[in-house]
Amino acid sequence: MRHLQDKVENFCEKHNLSKSVEARFLDVVSELGELAKEILLNSNYGKKTIENSERLEEEIGDTIFSLIALSNSVDIDMEVALDKVLKKYESRSNNGSIGSVQT
Repeated sequence: MRHLQDKVENFCEKHNLSKSVEARFLDVVSELGELAKEILLNSNYGKKTIENSERLEEEIGDTIFSLIALSNSVDIDMEVALDKVLKKYESRSNNGSIGSVQT
């Protein structure tokens, strides 16, 4: 994932897209909202199976970009973060539940 983080960092530097951490976080939330809207529309509010579309791909791309930019702004290596969470989920699955809510 480091190459993706470098790619986004270089793009942001080239296009002077520096933002505060807070603004980056708001971008992530905004893009997730747009992705949710596209999924709802694409699935007719859950009445049909979601199909791949140009718009869905674009919204996922926007969300990924925003999340990578946020990670870069707080100097978090996304691969390291992912590896840590996979270990956490592995531990949870050994206890019978991989979800975030523990009973």
